[in-house]
Amino acid sequence: MSLKIDWSVFDSEWYKKTYHSVLSFFEVEADSDVHNFYEHYGAALQHSPNMFFDEEWYLTRYPAVQTLIASGDYKSGFEHYKHLGFESYSPHWLFDEDYYKRTVLDASSAVLAQNGFRNGYDHYLNQGARSLSQPCLFFDPAFFLKEEPEFIFDVEEGVFIAFLQCLSEPRFQHTRLSWYFDPAWYAKHYADYAAEPGAWCGPLHHYLANTTPESYDPNPYFSEKFYRQTYEDVAAAVVSGAFRSCYEHFIKFGQYEFRQPAPDVKLRQYIENPKVKSEVAAQKYPSVFVHYMAHDGMVNETGYTEEEVEYISKSVYQSMCRARLPLLMRAGIDFTYTSPDISVIIVAHNNFAMTLSALFSLRENYKGSIQLILVDSGSSDEVRHIERYVQGAHVIRALGNIGFLLGCNEALQHVKADFTLYLNNDLELMPHAIDRALARFVKEPKAGAVGAKLLRTNGLLQEAGCIVWQDGGVVGYLRDQMPDIPEANYVRSVDFCSGAFLMVRTALLKELAGFDTDYAPAYFEETDLCVRLNQYNMEVVYDPAVVVLHYEYGTSGNHESGQMMAINFQKFKEKNNTYIATKLQRSEHNIVKARSTRTPTKRVLFIEDYLPFRHLGSGFTRSHDIVASMVEQLACDVTLYPVFRPIGMVEDTYTAFPDRAEVMWNKGLEDLAAFLHSRPGYYDVVWIARTHNAERLKPILAECNAALGRATVVLDTEAVAAGRTMQKLVLQGETPQHSLEEMLQKEFRAAQVAQQFIAVSAQDAQTLRTLGLEQVNILGHQQQVRRFTPGYTNRHDILFVGAIHDLESPNLESLLWFVKDVLPVLEQILQEDFKLRVCGYINPTIDLPELLAHPRVECVGRVEDISPYYDSHRIFIAPTRFAAGIPYKLHEAAANGLPIVASDILCTQVGWVNGTDIVAAQTGNPTDFAQCVKELYQNRELWERVRRNALRRIVLENNTEKYIETIRSILTFSKV
Repeated sequence: MSLKIDWSVFDSEWYKKTYHSVLSFFEVEADSDVHNFYEHYGAALQHSPNMFFDEEWYLTRYPAVQTLIASGDYKSGFEHYKHLGFESYSPHWLFDEDYYKRTVLDASSAVLAQNGFRNGYDHYLNQGARSLSQPCLFFDPAFFLKEEPEFIFDVEEGVFIAFLQCLSEPRFQHTRLSWYFDPAWYAKHYADYAAEPGAWCGPLHHYLANTTPESYDPNPYFSEKFYRQTYEDVAAAVVSGAFRSCYEHFIKFGQYEFRQPAPDVKLRQYIENPKVKSEVAAQKYPSVFVHYMAHDGMVNETGYTEEEVEYISKSVYQSMCRARLPLLMRAGIDFTYTSPDISVIIVAHNNFAMTLSALFSLRENYKGSIQLILVDSGSSDEVRHIERYVQGAHVIRALGNIGFLLGCNEALQHVKADFTLYLNNDLELMPHAIDRALARFVKEPKAGAVGAKLLRTNGLLQEAGCIVWQDGGVVGYLRDQMPDIPEANYVRSVDFCSGAFLMVRTALLKELAGFDTDYAPAYFEETDLCVRLNQYNMEVVYDPAVVVLHYEYGTSGNHESGQMMAINFQKFKEKNNTYIATKLQRSEHNIVKARSTRTPTKRVLFIEDYLPFRHLGSGFTRSHDIVASMVEQLACDVTLYPVFRPIGMVEDTYTAFPDRAEVMWNKGLEDLAAFLHSRPGYYDVVWIARTHNAERLKPILAECNAALGRATVVLDTEAVAAGRTMQKLVLQGETPQHSLEEMLQKEFRAAQVAQQFIAVSAQDAQTLRTLGLEQVNILGHQQQVRRFTPGYTNRHDILFVGAIHDLESPNLESLLWFVKDVLPVLEQILQEDFKLRVCGYINPTIDLPELLAHPRVECVGRVEDISPYYDSHRIFIAPTRFAAGIPYKLHEAAANGLPIVASDILCTQVGWVNGTDIVAAQTGNPTDFAQCVKELYQNRELWERVRRNALRRIVLENNTEKYIETIRSILTFSKV
């Protein structure tokens, strides 16, 4: 298609107007002479060719282009942009190519080309600008028109082009163009800008084009210095050139991760305000940060109160039940059974629409066999005729409203299944609730009862398990909190759970004779039952995977119910005084301890760079296994805490880790001090993964020393990095500026924060001891051997497994080397058809298939189950050329029965014997590596010997019992 507006052409008229004084001096007037002047002199003077491209800004934003110009590759930034830069670079400070393609178009360069556009800028100038699309976050055409409603522009071109034509007008230079930059505030606070106003097209131009972006803030709500110091990952990205400033990262990504932009601007707390949340969700404001700026962090509480909101939500729920009613009455609900999996007891007093809706939810939730026992507690509505609509139910009719307690006890006499579920008639079961509850009994034989995460109709928590205090008082844990918070989403043994959904082992229930009739007609009956189960040496388990929406209907609050509650409270204290005496005193700081009744071996705060998903590799697999061992084998209470806050809740956060581990997916380093202060004396051990985190945590641990109490700090080095860094420098032909000893001293300069240290190998442990560190433990990897896997003849091809997090990854470097240098040699000598498959996590920003473009290479990426790949390939390769610690992938491959060819530096790390346990190739020698691959691939005798001996190594060196005992020893160490 022919473009109406073309950013690639020279505009003589615009050039003459813009550079009038220079052209007048050289007496250049004719258009042809003007263009010639630009080509010979103007480009070198950093003149722009048209209003769509800003030469000076381009060279400032992309300093590498200046180098290319100096070397003679290009005459100007504009020439570079026309030939190469247009694909990903931005041409002007008011247009962001990446932002536009990613957020407005959601299209790749290939898709744009198919539609006749060279890049996003082409599309914007010719289509997007007409529809008032945003070219970047700093210029919002719709916002600008609200500020300047009289602004005149050609609707066929759009606001953007008209604005570019007015850049020299002071009036528009100081107009606010978007929420993200405040020109008035900027001009007031930065005298250097005010001192040279003629050099810039307004404050925004100065902010986006100055050469020291770290020196300026865009508005009073963002601090470049604070953000840089708080988020080291962003600071590193800015240094590398990925972002011009920390603010660029924040407005593109950080604000949506609720990162803190300034010391007093706490977006994560701000978004918890229901009014803010609703207004952002309704898209009245594009983000929480914009809402904060628009309101100066102050929310005008003129909307509904919380009580009003809940009243409305309950009304809506009732309306939904009534809307379902005709459909359910016509279709009917079938509970016919033969041998039931569960028996469900429901007591109903009127509320026919809710009752039928609850029964439908029950039937839809579980497809297995259910014995439904429904007690009609003196109803006067259509509940009296429930059999007309529900088949197979055992209905018990009471002469009057006998209440929940007596109705349940009457129903218990008729229960036939091994598990009894007490269920209210004013709720809706979320998917798989009953399956999850039944599964909990199978997983935990000590579970006597299982309770649910109860949500109210307003979407907030009713409870996530309940607490009994030393004074006998009770409280629903986390009431009024959001249901997705980490504290509500891990399995705990608790004092009690509400009877709205309470599944109990029937044998226990009958032995205890159900609810104690002393509490009739109501209040404290389920609390007492759960306490009796705890005293019976069985556990009441809160399972967050069991989710129930509860209307929370009742008569609480009137005078009669208040009297009953007070009377039964005294009964509860008298009957359970022994149990109550063991409970904690009621206090805010004791809540975190009181929320669980199980006495842990240790309470551990496990701090890692990121949440240690196994698929991330790079030491995270090892961290995951350590956490799993603590929780599942050693009965520890573990809190997983990431240094770098995850971007939102990762979809498999609650399936990737043990379900009794508390996973703090919503926090990061900037929240840690407040987090520790909120849990004084709670943790016995602070386990710091990776040496570099000791330096990050040192000032925080010092600040929180009182809150940590007698907690032991463990520094798990994961790997000593100095040697790897030295190897990498030598490999790249660089001369190290420091000796290995100096690098080690720097690496461990903050090690004194810990009382215990962990190395992954004897070699690393010795290094730590030479640095003067004591209490050094060795904790490697845990592996379970798979003894029965396919043999030699049933296997083909070569496998590589490893995570690739960035372009500096040792795994990526080794793969690139293997494909470039080893694969051509291997093709010549192997004389067989084969494939190299690459499995493992790949950072989404890395196009690995393009980097490893070769017909024999297949990039599989992350897989849920790696076993089929281990079972189908003949050999495993590890061509690493610089490394630290011990390679998990070697142990995993060996445990899965797959023989390995590895660089000899890796063989040294694991201490395996070449030709016996592994095949070792000379590090960085492509011919030798190819020859080793050929030999192991084609020599069956060697293949079987290496496989057999490597399996034996795993059994001896990665023994589970020894691994668990080592962790136990580390955790039981006490600091003096």
